[in-house]
Amino acid sequence: MTQKHSITEQSLRGAGLGFRREMLNELKTGDLTGIDFFELAPENWLGLGGRYASDLRSFTERFNFVCHGLSLSIGSASELDTQLLRNIKGFMKHHNIRLYTEHLSWCSDDGHLYDLLPIPCTHEAVHWVADRIKQAQDILEMPIGIENASYYFAPEGAQMREEEFISAVVQASGCMLHLDVNNIYVNSQNFGFDAHDYLKALPLDKTCYLHVAGHYVEPDGFIVDTHGADVIDPVWELLKQAYQLIPHAAQVPTCLERDFNFPSLNQLQQELNHIKRLQSQAPKAPHTIISAAQ
Repeated sequence: MTQKHSITEQSLRGAGLGFRREMLNELKTGDLTGIDFFELAPENWLGLGGRYASDLRSFTERFNFVCHGLSLSIGSASELDTQLLRNIKGFMKHHNIRLYTEHLSWCSDDGHLYDLLPIPCTHEAVHWVADRIKQAQDILEMPIGIENASYYFAPEGAQMREEEFISAVVQASGCMLHLDVNNIYVNSQNFGFDAHDYLKALPLDKTCYLHVAGHYVEPDGFIVDTHGADVIDPVWELLKQAYQLIPHAAQVPTCLERDFNFPSLNQLQQELNHIKRLQSQAPKAPHTIISAAQ
């Protein structure tokens, strides 16, 4: 029987997986009944034709998808890439994708950089970023989700804690929160703060989407957010806490990020099943999520 997960037939929720070209052969032949949706980076698929375009279409016709951007550089001082946004809008319309998220970071300065860099947590930056998010939302004609990013140095001149900065940006822009629990854990270990206190300080009632992933620990203990390993217990615990704190947690989709060192599809589905078990333990809320993902 053909699987059918059209977003017009059911809301976006449950546990999903990154849609990677390296996994296409296995995805086309494997049992996908445990996968509720897929996530892709639109920059990696825009303008593709031929077999890859055909393969993608065959999946977007059957499954819900989320667009998670890599290069909008929402915190940059450079001009916002409005053409990229218009291209993404057309791509999302073509594939019936109704949720777009991006990192709260910057990655361009007279050209694109290879890293997602942190934004100084200042009042001026709040207004700058919020205005750019509003511009992006106006072009896409939908609210977007902004993700708390991992980082490896802290910019000088901070006027507030990062969780306060994120809350202020969400409030000023009217956007939603894309919550990445692994990024919280990585940053907390590298910079010495309490991940659970940080989580509780975020605007969790605005959460539209979640990420969970594995990481790599350097010999000196420094952690790199690689998405190339299994999720570890402390990150699972943080995800479990997030589900307990988000008012509408049972309705928020969660993506398992895996970018390389791919295990078998069966192993990935075991982690997806664990996400679903934690979701099932979330308090049931009588109201529905305020997002474009419905």
